Amino acid sequence: MFSRLREDIASIIERDPAARTSWEVLTCYPGLHALIMHRWANWCWRHGLKWPGRFISHLARIFTGVEIHPGATIGRRVFIDHGFGVVIGETAEIGDDCTIYQGVTLGGTSLSKGAKRHPTLERGVIVSAGAKVLGGFTVGEGAKIGSNAVVVKEVPAGATAVGIPARIIQKETNAVREETAARMFAAYGLTTAADDPLSKALHGLIDNAATQELQVLKIVEALMRAGIACELLPELEKFDPERLNKLVE
Repeated sequence: MFSRLREDIASIIERDPAARTSWEVLTCYPGLHALIMHRWANWCWRHGLKWPGRFISHLARIFTGVEIHPGATIGRRVFIDHGFGVVIGETAEIGDDCTIYQGVTLGGTSLSKGAKRHPTLERGVIVSAGAKVLGGFTVGEGAKIGSNAVVVKEVPAGATAVGIPARIIQKETNAVREETAARMFAAYGLTTAADDPLSKALHGLIDNAATQELQVLKIVEALMRAGIACELLPELEKFDPERLNKLVE
């Protein structure tokens, strides 16, 4: 138990720049307290002591603001930062070295008893503040869930999920782009609009429309210079691709 505790404290100090000393982490981090109490509750749950397990879980919720069902499976060196408002369901499985921020829900979409209703997070997953991961699917190793995203389908390893409902941004294979993406994915999963696949598609459509408009204008000018009359339609509001791109961002 004490070796696990030392391991947890060391991992928190490594990942949280606000953590100064082991004593501070041990006494002032509700995420750590919630995990310690979950281990007690989970031991009771696995040994058939269902009510004591639920009661310990209930006390942990009161004292830490983190609600973890005693049946949930949590690996080593998991870091629940801030923690307030975190809800982890009964059949959730959290792998080693995962990071979960405040307001996260690992919830279910099924009411079937005995079924796998809650998500599985593989090793090294980051779930950012306010995100909701709902369903019995898997979030792959090293994946990232952006702030306030609502994830209802599987996320591949190394990918990033952003938006409502979440859209998947596949991991870049280019090393330079990977480094840039790592810098842009801050602790809370913030991402620029340039990374959003829907935003990219809209920017592409706007740029394509602007190019086509310019091409049509050049064709009309060439025809008029050649003495070919071209019927001019009533002038509409001028197309401004820069303004539209800013709106998309």
